[in-house]
Amino acid sequence: MKMHPNELFFYYTPEHSIDKKARAYARSVSRYVNEINIEKEKITTTGWRTILDKLDLRAKDLLNRAHPDYQTHIAGKTWDDESWLQILVRYPHLIKAPIAIKREKAVLCLKPNDILKLN
Repeated sequence: MKMHPNELFFYYTPEHSIDKKARAYARSVSRYVNEINIEKEKITTTGWRTILDKLDLRAKDLLNRAHPDYQTHIAGKTWDDESWLQILVRYPHLIKAPIAIKREKAVLCLKPNDILKLN
């Protein structure tokens, strides 16, 4: 698949307000935005590993620890790296903010305008 050099990949959950705002910023950063709804489009462990490498973060750094599902299913247990990747696959709605990737740069958009760091 041929990609445009300015293509921006935007991983988000449409129900989250920060994701909606960051999505608008994404369109100002690039005319070619590939939107990936992480609740509908399953991302494999390999895909998550690639995203995490670009972000230079660990899987658990992406998760919203205050979410009730995190507290019920994840908190208080010991997980290895592969298990954390499986958690991302199984509970993508726990990701605390949208992720934007353009070329080799990636950013976790804790604030909507964090996406501007890609330019």
